[in-house]
Amino acid sequence: MAKNPFQDKVCIVTGAASGLGRALSAQLAEAGATLIIADINFPAAEELAHRMNQLGVTAKPVRTDVTLSESVRQLIEGTAAEFGRIDYLFNNAGIAVFGEIRDLSLDHWRRVIDINLMGEIYGIHYAYPQMIKQGFGHIVNVASGFGMAPGPVNSPYVASKFAVFGLSHALATEARAFGVHVTVACPGFIKTPLVDNIHCVNAAPADVLANIPVAMVPVDRAANIILTGVAKRKMVIAFPGYVGVLAFIHRFLPAVWDSMGKGEIARFRKIRKDPAVS
Repeated sequence: MAKNPFQDKVCIVTGAASGLGRALSAQLAEAGATLIIADINFPAAEELAHRMNQLGVTAKPVRTDVTLSESVRQLIEGTAAEFGRIDYLFNNAGIAVFGEIRDLSLDHWRRVIDINLMGEIYGIHYAYPQMIKQGFGHIVNVASGFGMAPGPVNSPYVASKFAVFGLSHALATEARAFGVHVTVACPGFIKTPLVDNIHCVNAAPADVLANIPVAMVPVDRAANIILTGVAKRKMVIAFPGYVGVLAFIHRFLPAVWDSMGKGEIARFRKIRKDPAVS
């Protein structure tokens, strides 16, 4: 990174014990940040914090269920009370469910939206007033390339990330006057446990992964790209290059986008298992 705005800053990372959250936490620790490792998997959060503490980094694990507003409130208010401020909030926790809409249950929709969207709303709801009071702060919402270019067979994720993308822009416009910055990260496919342990409905995970037509970004590389953009206070961090290309096609070449979507559906239906006969 060209400059290091994270030295001695208080940073909360949700979903911090694995995947992108873990990579973000590790790189923030290397940059000298004070870390709040927030995750529903407390043993994993505790293990990561312990390793960081051994390296001389101040890191505190906090068991946090982002689907519960009270849990997020305790995370935010507890951090502010202990450290006196919150410099960065990384709203990172997320899950995905792959499958056609006709095969999804309402529980699938609720689970994804509760974590991916409501979890970020709860973080904003409690951290933003604290940052306004401080007169500074930076909220980083992890959305997705799917929040800029909607693909089929991943609809709960698409719905949640489109909402995060729009919410981030609205928040950025309102927050600027209070000295609060907002970034929305829109990565493409990242090599993380979320992908490795993909939840698929009426399709084998291995078949779904084999259908992904692009190379996955290594998680450490993704974290570095995001933190580099945050350091520059970029509003939108979209990567790799195909995310911008797909967003352009979706917006300005709808016929081409429709054709691409038909091809994606056709490929998925070759591996979809009919629930009536499976």
